[in-house]
Amino acid sequence: MPHAILALDQGTTSSRAILFDRRGAPLGSAQQEFSQHFPRPGWVEHHPDDLWSTVRRTATAALGEAKLSARDIAAIGLTNQRETTVLWERATGRPLAPTIVWQDRRTQDRCDTLRRRGWEDVVRERTGLLLDPYFSGTKLAWLLDTLPGARRRAHRGELAFGTVDSWLLWKLTNGKVHATDVTNASRTLLFNVHRGEWDSSLLKGLRIPAEVLPEVRSCSEVFGEVSAISALRGVPIAGVAGDQHAALFGQACFRPGMAKNTYGTGCFLLLHTGQKAVRSQHRLLTTLAWKLGPRAPLEYALEGSVFIGGAVVQWLRDGLGIIRNSREVGPLAEQVSDSGGVVFVPAFTGLGAPHWDASARGAIFGLTRGTTAAHLARAAVESIGLQVTDLLSAMQADTGQRLRELRVDGGATVNDALLQFQSDLLRVPVIRPRFTETTALGAAFLAGLAVNFWKDQKEIAALWARDRNFTPQKKSSATQALRKRWQQAVDRVRDWES
Repeated sequence: MPHAILALDQGTTSSRAILFDRRGAPLGSAQQEFSQHFPRPGWVEHHPDDLWSTVRRTATAALGEAKLSARDIAAIGLTNQRETTVLWERATGRPLAPTIVWQDRRTQDRCDTLRRRGWEDVVRERTGLLLDPYFSGTKLAWLLDTLPGARRRAHRGELAFGTVDSWLLWKLTNGKVHATDVTNASRTLLFNVHRGEWDSSLLKGLRIPAEVLPEVRSCSEVFGEVSAISALRGVPIAGVAGDQHAALFGQACFRPGMAKNTYGTGCFLLLHTGQKAVRSQHRLLTTLAWKLGPRAPLEYALEGSVFIGGAVVQWLRDGLGIIRNSREVGPLAEQVSDSGGVVFVPAFTGLGAPHWDASARGAIFGLTRGTTAAHLARAAVESIGLQVTDLLSAMQADTGQRLRELRVDGGATVNDALLQFQSDLLRVPVIRPRFTETTALGAAFLAGLAVNFWKDQKEIAALWARDRNFTPQKKSSATQALRKRWQQAVDRVRDWES
């Protein structure tokens, strides 16, 4: 009897494979980084073959560590960096160009042109998104315009577009499956989130032929079987979701009103809104949470994205050199009781939600002769919590509901000081789970449901376990004063490049 699920987690800087048992406990894992490419300012690329080769190698390595074989694996769950765009030949599987990564800003002018033509309201109404280079649609349009003959070949059905999940499904099945799930589709600017299908008007607006698109399926069903990795041949791929949606599922946020925040390079806060697509009045995104089977209803979430979360700590390390590794930032920040009046707005690549200001730039305010490295470290850590608080305040205003708790995951959650500060700001418990790799766990849960490895969401929710609760300790007046100073600083960095 199969007794494990394999999760393949293809991220922005590395690929990871983790095997889980029926209790949701890890049995074996492997991780491998790959190269990042920055050919021009604002451009970010990966090589598609690097994504595939690291997934293949980590899957095999995880199996070896756990001493398991294909007959022990009930199914594979796949989760991925979203919005990253791949274009390849159907006949050969050869990529036509490097992947354009979600962080890439090369299509800003294209978005501005569409906005001037009056497309913003149409896009917002049908997709729940904003016109921003972040999303896949304008990246695909750029590739079709730039690569010689690409649009003509796409019309003839010779080319295939996909986000990373589609590319990996194609590779895993040796070209038998060209598909995506509703969550990844909902991040393309091409998908009508209310009807659950590609939108012909949006395709026309971006001049994208329907022949290039993948089939859209649910997040929890059998997509196909592995044929390209001998150690996994015949294992069904039964769960697919974008990384943040998988993390929401892995945190067992199954009821409307439940929320999770992932503290990674950026921060991604999702609030489950059930079968209701809430349109934000505060420039948050309406997105698909998941669809649990071909005949299941669509479920939705509100999402807010912080572009620079944990990356601010990397900047302290690589840019300023005041720490040698990221683990040092917590102890350094805790050397002082507050930031000494320093406010750090890390708008290195603009401001994300709810501001969406691509022209903003980073700044540090309140420096004095008494400012130390510890004050800078504390201000940097506080900037992460303050940005997340802006998101959650906007979400609560949109829904009219007050959050009861926030479940958290991601690399920065090892920083107790950050999570305590977050709880003080939000005035609600912040809960760190026992197993923080919730993105991979969510992908495993989605795959396991499809093959009856787990019976239902109730069984999965019982597997979720907390590691520690952080509850508010500071007085509300102190955190309100800090938030007011933060807002003043944000106002000063906006429109810097305009």
